[in-house]
Amino acid sequence: MAIRMPRIINKSSTTRDVPKGHFAVYVGEKQKNRFVIPVSFLSEPLFQDLLSQAEEEFGFDHPMGGVTIPCTEDVFIDRLNRI
Repeated sequence: MAIRMPRIINKSSTTRDVPKGHFAVYVGEKQKNRFVIPVSFLSEPLFQDLLSQAEEEFGFDHPMGGVTIPCTEDVFIDRLNRI
């Protein structure tokens, strides 16, 4: 029996591109890129750490209109690959 790992989907379009069971986050320090990730990541401690960083930096007023993660794209992808 194979274990299926959730995928990170990198998209940069409208909300219609977000499949059911996923949500969009914006990642980056200067230029923000949009990632669509599974909602199952919300329960993962590594992702919760990223959300805590976002809360500390932006509170609940995210400049992109969605959740903005204040780290480099490389750090974001590295953390999610460990989930």
